[in-house]
Amino acid sequence: MQTHFSLAQLANSDTAVSEKILRSCVHCGFCIATCPTYALLGDELDSPRGRIYLIKDMLENDRPATGEVVKHIDRCLSCLSCMTTCPSGVHYGRLVDHARHHIERTYRRPWFERSLRRLLGIVLPRPHLFRAALTAAVLAKPFAKFLPASLRARFDLIPTKIPDASPIYRPHVAWGAPTPTRRVALLAGCAQQVLKPQIDEAMIRLLTRHGCEVAMVAGTGCCGAFNHHLGQDGGAFARANILAWSREIEAKGLDAIVINASGCGTMVKEYGFMFRDDPAWSKQARLISSLTCDISELMTEIGVLPPVKAMGQRVAYHSACSLQHGQNIRNEPKLLLKDAGFIVLDPPEGHLCCGSAGAYNMLQPEIATQLRDRKAANLESTAPDLIAAGNIGCIVQIAAKTALPVVHTVELLDWATGGPRPPGLSA
Repeated sequence: MQTHFSLAQLANSDTAVSEKILRSCVHCGFCIATCPTYALLGDELDSPRGRIYLIKDMLENDRPATGEVVKHIDRCLSCLSCMTTCPSGVHYGRLVDHARHHIERTYRRPWFERSLRRLLGIVLPRPHLFRAALTAAVLAKPFAKFLPASLRARFDLIPTKIPDASPIYRPHVAWGAPTPTRRVALLAGCAQQVLKPQIDEAMIRLLTRHGCEVAMVAGTGCCGAFNHHLGQDGGAFARANILAWSREIEAKGLDAIVINASGCGTMVKEYGFMFRDDPAWSKQARLISSLTCDISELMTEIGVLPPVKAMGQRVAYHSACSLQHGQNIRNEPKLLLKDAGFIVLDPPEGHLCCGSAGAYNMLQPEIATQLRDRKAANLESTAPDLIAAGNIGCIVQIAAKTALPVVHTVELLDWATGGPRPPGLSA
């Protein structure tokens, strides 16, 4: 794609990166075939190619965002399916993030949208605030039927019960062997520790059982993805994690930083890029990104232990977008589940998003609900006993539609190798 940015514009690092991304696009349209919003809406402007044209025009002409541009960019899930499909290597994810930050600086949203986005950016990344908000929402859920449909859909995601706070998020070290073969750190995270702390509990058991020393490092928390993808500044969260893990590396060393929420893993792997121009943080950020891996990557390297008993459950595997498109991890979780004794099923349209996409299901509930229902129907079509996924957002989203148990891959690997049965699974 031909571009016409001025030298003054290209002096800005973000604009220079976006210009290179735009020039790599050859208008082929392969991305349209795999875009979830185009599949639903059939509008060229709700496809990656259409959004690229809108972003190019906005950035190249240095224009404030218009309502039309904002509508189509907001509808993008950032699922990155287009990046998997693109034969030219267009890094659409970085381009759309730049566009969102430009929108945040130049466009004034209606009062309700502005307030909701600000509230989500404050509450979701902070577990104590999120727990308080969720408690209030649980109490209000019985009255949701009296709300307008656009608000009622958001209450579908609210659980009926909030798990008790888990002690594992306090700084500590756990190990399962007298001489551990690896020393790894976990991400304390934010929403997952409130919604489903049993996922992290299962991961600690799984890793220690496989010879790892596991550190929950003081000072780690939200990865910053919620704010970053809202066009807000997620840098403070990222810096806190980089600083905490860097101190741990200096003090005791780390072989890996292991993450089981794939949206967070994708974000932390981008820290090196985010801080590329910051001399105070770039070296540390690159190191943190290089050490970061998804739990399925590390367990593939280690090799899962033989199952302690015959499993045989039929598992429909949902491949989270941030895992398959954001991190190019597709087969590892399925192979691990097979090695652990499960029958793994591939549903139709496995490349399409479930509609969770960070805070998307709260901001675009109509589209998110359509994608959720389509995803649940595809998963159920394989006649599984349960559904497995590698991202908390997907688990909550899909569970709101199906009666089947929806669990994290880690919970199944832990169960198969000697851990407790995951909650909600029948004997």
